[in-house]
Amino acid sequence: MTFRQFLLVVEIRTKVISVSTFVLATLYAVSRGIPISAVDTVLLAVAVLCVDMGTTAFNSFYDYLHGVDTPLYTAEPDKVLVHEAVAPGYALIVSVVLYALAAIAGFAVAATTVWWIVPVGVGGMLVGFLYNGGPIPLSRTPFGEFFAGGFLGTVLFLVVFAVHARALTPDAVIASIPSSLMIAAVLTVNNTCDHDGDRAAGRRTLSIVAGRAFGEGLVYASGLVAYAILIASSLASVESLPSLRPGGVVAAAIGLLLTVGSYVRMHRRGYSHATKRPQIVAIIRVVVIYTAAYAAMLIHAAA
Repeated sequence: MTFRQFLLVVEIRTKVISVSTFVLATLYAVSRGIPISAVDTVLLAVAVLCVDMGTTAFNSFYDYLHGVDTPLYTAEPDKVLVHEAVAPGYALIVSVVLYALAAIAGFAVAATTVWWIVPVGVGGMLVGFLYNGGPIPLSRTPFGEFFAGGFLGTVLFLVVFAVHARALTPDAVIASIPSSLMIAAVLTVNNTCDHDGDRAAGRRTLSIVAGRAFGEGLVYASGLVAYAILIASSLASVESLPSLRPGGVVAAAIGLLLTVGSYVRMHRRGYSHATKRPQIVAIIRVVVIYTAAYAAMLIHAAA
């Protein structure tokens, strides 16, 4: 397996999801006046990226093993296990190594911050493995988007915030919800595009159980609700949420307008195996826009 193929196995372009949550949680801590340790930040970033990449490598392995990724339905050239005959065992080895590195970095952070991030991290890795592994993979059920969004959104946000703050606060929970919604939207785009192949493989994803139209609607609704939370919090001017002051509503409004434009183009393109690659690129762009808008709000609050 070449380095290029390694990057494709871990789907490096989708790591913007975990990076988004990590950056926003860190900026949220800064906006609260919490001092940031460079060492803890770097170690935590390594742990987060390794878990995210390792989970994706597990997904690549099990999607191939379970016949979800096949030449018949998988049109994306990035699926190197299918189109370039990369031995699936390499993806499994990559997963184990990355999880091991994440564990080492995680223990190092916990040793100087808060101990409970260890069991939370173990739980996150377990969910990452069970997303496509185990007797009943989460990805084969209607709950995959909720688990992925919950752990890569709210749970990760709170872990990063707690490492910096050495504690959790109710307002941090509220601040994490938009990220969970945006991440759930990414998984919904993936599953809605894979509708036919997933059904042939015996999966029961939300887009299959509720229908393709429901999946498409959920993509748009998740993003719109995420922005609604940011804008409503800004207008409310809640004193305990300094990151969501009225001045940030402009950044949120611009992000919302750009996101709606992306949604219109996505809807016109349609959701299928043939359009999956551009649709994933589009929803990742939506996450980048959201991250930039939210980050601008947090920076404004910290200024």
